[in-house]
Amino acid sequence: MTLITRAVFAFASLLLLVLALGLVIVGLTEAVGPVLSGGDAAADAILNILGYLIVAIAVFDVAKYLFEEEVRRDAEKRSAAEARRSLTKFLSTILIALFLEGLVLVFKTARENVEHMLYPVALIGVSVLVLVGLGVFQRLSATVEEKVGDDDEAEAAEEEGKPAPGPRARNRRVSAPQ
Repeated sequence: MTLITRAVFAFASLLLLVLALGLVIVGLTEAVGPVLSGGDAAADAILNILGYLIVAIAVFDVAKYLFEEEVRRDAEKRSAAEARRSLTKFLSTILIALFLEGLVLVFKTARENVEHMLYPVALIGVSVLVLVGLGVFQRLSATVEEKVGDDDEAEAAEEEGKPAPGPRARNRRVSAPQ
C-alpha cells in the first residue's frame, strides 16, 4: 500500500509541476503582445504576469512539499521539530505568495478602480492573520518540543539503532549576558 500511496503522490506532484509551468507559459504568451505594443496595456500585462508567476510559485512549492514529504520520505514517524520545520517552510512560501499577490492586486486595483481597494487590502489582512497564526503555532509547538523533545529524539535514535542523546545534546541555548 505504501508503494501505491507514494506513486499517487508522485503523480500528483508531477501534475502540479506541469500545471505550474503551464501557468508561467500562459502568463508569458498572454503578455507578449501588450508588452511589445507598450502603453498602459503593457503595465497591466506585466502585473498579470506577476500574478501568474506568484500562483505558479505557490503551486510549485505545494508540489515540492508533497514530493519531499510523501514520496521521498522513508520513515512514517517524525519528530515534532521536524514536522514544525516542514510545515513552517511550506506555510512561509504560501505566505510570501499571498503577500505578493495582495501587493500586485493593490497596484492593479489602484490603476483600474480604487473603489475596489477593499479586496486586495482584505487579502493582505488575511495574510497577516495567517502569519500571526504561524507565529502562534511556532510558539506553541516550540513549547511542546521542549517538553517532549527528548522522548522524540530517544525514539528516533532507538529506531536507527543509535544511542539516545542526552538531555543537554538537544537544543543547546546560549544565554545572553545580563
